[in-house]
Order: sequence, then C-alpha cells, then structure tokens
Amino acid sequence: MYCRSWTSIRRRRLAGFARGLGPCGLAILLFLGACTPTKSGGARPTRAAATPALDPTRFEPEIRAFEAADRKSPPPLGGVVFIGSSSIQHWSQVAADFPGVPVLNRGFGGSTLADVVYYENRALLPYRPHLVVLYAGDNDLAEDRTPERVLADYREFVERLRSALPAARVVYVSIKPSPSRRAYIDRMRETNQRIRSEIGRDSLGTYVDVFTPMLDAAGQPRPELFEADSLHMNRAGYLLWRALLTPVVH
Repeated sequence: MYCRSWTSIRRRRLAGFARGLGPCGLAILLFLGACTPTKSGGARPTRAAATPALDPTRFEPEIRAFEAADRKSPPPLGGVVFIGSSSIQHWSQVAADFPGVPVLNRGFGGSTLADVVYYENRALLPYRPHLVVLYAGDNDLAEDRTPERVLADYREFVERLRSALPAARVVYVSIKPSPSRRAYIDRMRETNQRIRSEIGRDSLGTYVDVFTPMLDAAGQPRPELFEADSLHMNRAGYLLWRALLTPVVH
C-alpha cells in the first residue's frame, strides 16, 4: 500500500466507509492521518519539540539576596568582582585566595552567560569594579546553545560593561572541561577559541586558559580536580585556577 493524494470529498467518503466497517475502520482512519501529504507532496514530518528558553527571573531570589546583603553591609566600590555560574559561586575561599585584593563574589549557580547579561545592571555594575573576572558559557553549551550564541552574549556583556565603565578590565576564564560534560568538549574548544579571538582585539580584555591545564596527557578531563558529581571543582581545582589567575587579578 502507499499514500495517495486525496481530495477532501474522497477523504469524507472513505471515512464514512471506514466507520461502517467497525473496528477495522479505525485502522483505516489512522492510516489516512499518517499519510496526509504536505504542500511539497511528502508525508507530514514530525516536529521536534522546541527547547524552551530559560527564564532569567528564576534567579531573582539570589539577586535579591545580594542586594539585601549590600544594604546590610555595603561592599567597597572599585574592586574586583568575580561573576558567573556555580564555578564562581562555589569558590568560597576566593577572597582569601587573592590576599590584599578587594574581591567580591557574585556567582549564581546554574546561570548562563545570557543570565549574567540580564542581571549585569544589578549584580555587577553597582560595584563599579575596575576588574571583572567572568566565568560563564559552560551551562549555555549544556543547554544546546551554539558557540556563536555564547560569543554574541559575551560581546553584549562587554558592551554593557564598557558603556557604564569604559576603563574596566575583563578577565574571561575559559570554559572548563568537566568529566560529566565530556560530550561537549569539542564545542567547548570552539567557544573558547571564538572568545579568545574576540578578546585578542580588546586591549582591556584578558583570556585565561584553564581548559588545557585541566586535561590529562590523553586529552581527557582530570577527575582529581572535581567533586564526586564530576561537574563542580574541588579544592585542587580552585588552587589550579588561583595559580592561573594570580598574575592578572590585582
């Protein structure tokens, strides 16, 4: 059997005939539905469900908590702000790791680079930092966003920052190769390279490569740098980051 192009009259007639056949009629009707042609003459394709856009307002409680803490104990202005996803949020010893540097941690776990851009006016710019250390893009790739999209969001982040603070420096920490996200490693490389090239044209930008030193001799993520979930770093991972960032965080 094969699918034919039926006019609406023929479909109605055959449907009536199918109903007269009883149970067999249902099978015929189902067959007709599966074979309904598209305008191009082929069978109607199955449409994949679109991935819903993540709502940045899901982080509103975290951002309000930052604002409440600032009202209670206002941080100094003009320092160094670390901002980004859980790799920043979980760096609980970041201030101690950079002694003598006025460091403020404004990481919120699970965020994408687009989320950081969305909250830039509230979670970054009020502190008027002279230096911003940014880690984001990891979750973006896990949410099937393209390297091109991550680069576009990075550009928007820098544009907003420089519109408010033209002299602010940006240190971008490359996307790290987590064992649990090994499947994304090629897209991580591409995204890192795109942002690295972008930063090469920015005299106030610095790219810090944590990707390469977090790989072993076989080119695989080093598990000893991660917690049991194979996604978040342990203290050894943060000590590696500290060593790589110390020359540029001041």
